[in-house]
Order: sequence, then C-alpha cells, then structure tokens
Amino acid sequence: MSVAPAKTSPLVDVHVHFLHDRCGRADWQAVNARRLALGERIGITMHVASILGTWGHTSPTYFPSPDDVAYGNGALLELMRAHPDRIRGYVTVNPNFTDHALRQIETGFDMGMIGVKLAASRRAGDRLLDPIAELAAVRRAPVLQHIWQHRQREVPGQEISDAIDLMELAGRHPKTQFILAHIGGGGDWAHSLRALVGVPNIWVDLSGSGVDRGMLELCVECVGAPRLLWGTDLTMDTGLAKLRAIEAMGLSADEMEAVRWKNAERLFGAKVMGD
Repeated sequence: MSVAPAKTSPLVDVHVHFLHDRCGRADWQAVNARRLALGERIGITMHVASILGTWGHTSPTYFPSPDDVAYGNGALLELMRAHPDRIRGYVTVNPNFTDHALRQIETGFDMGMIGVKLAASRRAGDRLLDPIAELAAVRRAPVLQHIWQHRQREVPGQEISDAIDLMELAGRHPKTQFILAHIGGGGDWAHSLRALVGVPNIWVDLSGSGVDRGMLELCVECVGAPRLLWGTDLTMDTGLAKLRAIEAMGLSADEMEAVRWKNAERLFGAKVMGD
C-alpha cells in the first residue's frame, strides 16, 4: 500500500479492529502489529478500536456470546495497556444480553474505554437497546452502530440496521451521541446521508471500502464537516484515499482539522488525544 508521509497535525481513526489469540488466526499478532505500523506511516495518532468477540471462531461475529464479548473486551484492554498513547477502546456489547452489556460498559469505562460498539445483533430501533443508550448518555459514551446503508433485504448472520433505524433510537435518546458506521461500507449511502439532515446527535464515520464519486461531497452537504469522523475500518488504503480526496475538495483548514481530529475530540473527550 502506498502511503502519504505522516502529517504533523493529529489524525484520529474512529473505526479500528484488532484481533486476539482466540480469533482462529495464528498470525493475529502480526496483523495487529501491521495495523499499527501502517497507521504510523499514514500519520494516525490514535486508533479507537473494538474487538467483535472471537470474530466468528467460537460464536457468530454479529451474535457473540457473553463469554466471547468479555474476552474480546479484555483483550482490547490489554492492547490499550500495551500501547497507552496509541489505542483507545470501544466496549463491544451484544444487546440481546442486556444485563451483561450494561455490566461490560460500566467495567470497560471504569478501566479507561471511551465508547460503546453495538454488535449487529438487534435492529437499532429496537427498544431492547434503550438501557444501553441511557447508560451511554450517563457515561458520556458515543455509541458506534454497525450500519447497512439502506436496508432493502435481510442479510444472513446479522440483524442489519440502516440510518432510519438508528434515527429511531437517536430520537428516543437525544442526549446520547451515535456514530453511523462506515458510510463507505456498501449500499445506498445517499439514502443514509439525506436521512440524517437535521439529526444533530448522529455523526458519520467515513470508513469502509467504498470511495465512490460524490459520496464525500454529499457527506459535507447533508451532514456538514462538524459531524464527520475519519476512520478506516478494515481497509486502511481506502481510508487514506478518502483523506486525500477530502483534502482535494476545497475544505477550509479548520474543516480539515475538524475531520482529522477535532470532531473526535469533541465527541470522545481529551482521552482520544492521548491525554
């Protein structure tokens, strides 16, 4: 992958995944190390990460068992301790296990995590998610929701949500901040972005493998630079491509800084800056 020289200003990646020793891959440590090394070359100053259980090795990726959720969160805490200036964590939860999810959030935040990652285990508009959203507001924790851009069918292995579902949850919890995940992750991104006009507590994560013409321009038009968060998800090369594209779009210096790191600091607080 061709990478740009590191920038002098901060760059926060709000959508990161790491692996651990129970994910079914013998090379998990090398994958993690490569992620950090490539991040350093790109100029990433903070990785805000989650681990989705065992990535399907011992329970389904999007329906992880409580034990697998807890093990993944524990592994992420270990990574945070190993890289205190480079990694922050989302507490991953399966909302079908409400009490377990709430305990994981409390424990994770007490140990330094800064956000909540909702596995695609229950549609975002379902009232089962209300206790999680309420606790997130109390802990001032942004909630990252896995989103399918415009649901037109069901997808095996996950209960997919789209922007309309997330808006339903956000409407019931105006004090909770939500992140619509990977606008470039496939599907009708224009449907999502147009739906989000005037929804102040949903932020848009720019990650995902898609770098479609017009997508970033519509992000700015419908959501505005103050609610856009830069991220990579699994494809760091397309994250870099989006960063270069945004720089070429004519955004002001202040808007570029907002997308690179200031919006993340507003959303997550000072810890995302390494403080």
